[in-house]
Amino acid sequence: MNEALTEVDPFDLPEWLGESDVTWAAASGVRTGHHVRGSLTGDGHADVACDLFAVDEAYPAPVADDRTRLRAHQAWRHGQVLLVRHQDRLALAVPGTSFTADLVLDALDRLARAVGSSADHYTARLRIGTERGTQRR
Repeated sequence: MNEALTEVDPFDLPEWLGESDVTWAAASGVRTGHHVRGSLTGDGHADVACDLFAVDEAYPAPVADDRTRLRAHQAWRHGQVLLVRHQDRLALAVPGTSFTADLVLDALDRLARAVGSSADHYTARLRIGTERGTQRR
């Protein structure tokens, strides 16, 4: 199993995430697997590293412990998203093993609500790639 995921309270996040227009930008393709790196940006604010983390990936080893998986599923069932710290980065812990565009948008909608904002103030910039580290030719 990868390093432990620790829960993050949305009230510990920067206030501007709930007050400004925010863009989440993927640094890797959403088809790259259970971990999609990204960041949250807003005009005049320091970027916040924010990844997507699919907690049900289990091969070749589980990526999350049972408690974290349970908490992620409970939050999702109640229209929320579990916020965690992974490798010193904020991450949205989402049920599943991979991501689609719809799932990314749903997770960001739940993040917006968690910080007291509306999805109308959030934008997503996705990358479509399927391979990590692929260089343009």
